[in-house]
Amino acid sequence: MHKPLTIAVDIRDLRLAKTGTRTYLEELCREFKKMESAELRFHFLDTSLPVYNGQNKLLRYVEHARYQFWKQLILPIKAFFRRCDIVFCTDNCVPVMHLGYQTIPVFHDAFCFESPEAYGKLWLWLYMKTAVPAASRSRFVITPTEWSKKQIHHYTQIPNDKLEVIYEGPKYLNADEAANGDTMLDKFSLKPQGYILHVGSMFKRKNIPALIEAFAIAKQTSPTLKLVLAGPKPANEFDSDYRLIRDAIKKNNLSDEVVLTGYLSDSELAVIYQNALLYVFPSTNEGFGIPVLEAFKNNLPVLVANNTCLPEVGGDAVLQFDPFNVSDIADKINLVANDPELRSRMIDKGRQRLKLFSWQNTATQLINVFKKAAMPRQIP
Repeated sequence: MHKPLTIAVDIRDLRLAKTGTRTYLEELCREFKKMESAELRFHFLDTSLPVYNGQNKLLRYVEHARYQFWKQLILPIKAFFRRCDIVFCTDNCVPVMHLGYQTIPVFHDAFCFESPEAYGKLWLWLYMKTAVPAASRSRFVITPTEWSKKQIHHYTQIPNDKLEVIYEGPKYLNADEAANGDTMLDKFSLKPQGYILHVGSMFKRKNIPALIEAFAIAKQTSPTLKLVLAGPKPANEFDSDYRLIRDAIKKNNLSDEVVLTGYLSDSELAVIYQNALLYVFPSTNEGFGIPVLEAFKNNLPVLVANNTCLPEVGGDAVLQFDPFNVSDIADKINLVANDPELRSRMIDKGRQRLKLFSWQNTATQLINVFKKAAMPRQIP
């Protein structure tokens, strides 16, 4: 009996990640477990050492060392003794060392190249010394959009034929757990279809202060609307817009009109999605933009910035605006908020667009890449 294709999946990042990268790993693990067979075997590898996620500077340095110890020594050894053919890492960094396996990382975006000031110097130095060289040695590198592929190729010079674009899917939100909807809405003084929604951490690139300024203008035409900003403050103060967000709310006298929910569980987030009027995504830089798909899944019309990957993901189902023009954002909000027929058409298009994206498709395409990577290289 021949040996099954054996894939090591690094799941250590589940101890740290909280946003899109966590969704990516969680959803793929769910799909991979369904796909196991006599021909396909997965090992979900994790560290036995504690993982530090606080703000103490010394302990963060220790955590950097532990991370590299895991990536460059423990993970390779575990994969070797399990006779793995592929080591798959969704947090950009794969082992530099190859012990009978091929490596495949996921580069979700090129943020660390585009905005290096938002990252710690030690982390960035280690990233450039390990993650990029290791990716260059990998058989393939996964990227989530053509936009991300273009940017990653530009900054790393990894050949285009090694960069594989595989779309992502919407986060799994259990609607059965969303039965506490009335309680959730009461908690934040919200009415069904009475608010605009944005979901995500308050990073600078999310452009949330501009959304607040646009909302202040839009309220002159749509006075009953509220704005819900669902998501936690970033742990990294260098890349946080939280202070500017609070300032924009105060300047425009919107303390009762803008709701900062903080972190929400999946069931709580499901309620917030299901009762919104429309979704607005004003980001100035994204690698994919999973909330676009989550909004489609929850039957929301979606407005997005006309840059980076967002038009690629949204296609003809979204309405685009200039994220640097608050008047344009406000005009588009009012256009959709006050036109039920337009909202209905956008919702229908969103449902159709969503058919192109699923984690089952993502997992199936990844398996095909794993199979290609495990094949012997053709010598010209």
